Amino acid sequence: MSAKRSAGLLVFRHTAGKGVEVLIGHMGGPLWASREQEAWSIPKGEYEPDEAPEAAARREFLEELGLPAPEGAWIDLGESRQRSGKTVTVWAVEGDLDPAAAVPGTFTMEWPPRSGVRREFPEIDRVGWFTPEAAAPLLVTGQLVFLDRLTEHLGAPA
Repeated sequence: MSAKRSAGLLVFRHTAGKGVEVLIGHMGGPLWASREQEAWSIPKGEYEPDEAPEAAARREFLEELGLPAPEGAWIDLGESRQRSGKTVTVWAVEGDLDPAAAVPGTFTMEWPPRSGVRREFPEIDRVGWFTPEAAAPLLVTGQLVFLDRLTEHLGAPA
């Protein structure tokens, strides 16, 4: 069995007052509901070996946010192996999306545990724009490398 792989897209924008901002989402479901720090993620998801990672990143962005990925040149932020063993590949693209327009996809899980009750939850329950400094403590640790690579690429402070 091959190791799991995910692909994602980190959208960024330049603002007059704050400089660079990135679009990230708070992970949905009861396991993340009471957490703020290290509970936000770059829109991403798993893909199979027969799918191109770029196509998976575009598909997952649409699935997680209900919005198409912005058009524009993609910046390759490389890949990183997570603690779980999963390899995550991320690109960045400049765009300006309205977080209020997001209509997240959902997933189903048994909740409460061992209750036999299956409930549906949003994949992402909140979406927001953050400066890299504000996003850093919010992002799950394994994704910080992509924030660092983007700010280095843009010459912005990390």
